Amino acid sequence: MASEGQTEHSDQSIDSLDARLLLLLTDEPRLGVLECSRRLGVARGTVQARLDRLVARGVLTGFPPALDLAAMGYGLTAFAVLEIAQGRRQEVSEGLAAINQVCEVHATTGQGDLFVRMVARSNDDLQHVIDAIVDVPGVQRLSTSIALSTPVPPRVRPLLERWV
Repeated sequence: MASEGQTEHSDQSIDSLDARLLLLLTDEPRLGVLECSRRLGVARGTVQARLDRLVARGVLTGFPPALDLAAMGYGLTAFAVLEIAQGRRQEVSEGLAAINQVCEVHATTGQGDLFVRMVARSNDDLQHVIDAIVDVPGVQRLSTSIALSTPVPPRVRPLLERWV
């Protein structure tokens, strides 16, 4: 039985070695297969086979660089809850994807239909992004909030550490 705060891994989507490998690559994404095998104490072929399997199963989807958007000039992050016309989710999603400063979109339950994270260089720039979103056919209403800080940044480490 799992201890409090943990769940049992009934489907075993990853095991301890997978988790240790993913943690290593989370901390140092530029490591090669040979260095990973050395640090994990397993054969190079084992690491390569694990990586191939994780990619094939869709667990590992790529190695994008970690970017500081504020350092790139996009110091303002905002979120919007969008209400859209029924049956227009695909069309609206495509319209939002065409707006460069829209970073991610999630279909949701609750008050709105879509939850959008966007970035801007300034309040004036954010107004332009909001105007572009409102102009997407199918968007009926949006409510926007500006992020003041990010006390818990996007992370996967706590999920992986459950398997180690």
